[in-house]
Amino acid sequence: MIKNLVRKLIKKKLKISFVESCTGGMLANTITSISGASKVFGLGLVTYSNQAKIKILKVNKNIIKKHGAVSSECCEAMVKNLAKISKAQINISITGIAGPKGGSRLKPVGLVYIGIKKGKNIIINKNLFKTKNRTLIRKATLKKTFNIVNSLI
Repeated sequence: MIKNLVRKLIKKKLKISFVESCTGGMLANTITSISGASKVFGLGLVTYSNQAKIKILKVNKNIIKKHGAVSSECCEAMVKNLAKISKAQINISITGIAGPKGGSRLKPVGLVYIGIKKGKNIIINKNLFKTKNRTLIRKATLKKTFNIVNSLI
């Protein structure tokens, strides 16, 4: 799947960039494992802490205070600000709770937001993965992200 996505991006001359939180660089690692990825992959950031989201990505601290780092609002700010830095045609942000701890009733383990900005269009995809297994949540996030990107190009 990822090889086909890289080929498709190359063919369409599209660059892609990521800002990851709960996936901790897995998107970047997965795409760079494919030969030829350097033609399409521009930038990968891991902004795991709120501080990194605020300082590096320039997410307004009030968004995090009011809505939390795991929210559609934070995910949208992350992807918009990544697009300003990366200059890629496709930008992706990921923020979520991979568990097994850290969840709450309102924001359970498995809640992950995927933000995709392609051109002027922004999609914020809310997911609630049923498993409480950290690795499976992170892998499911990758699969979902690459499926969405594939459907958009």
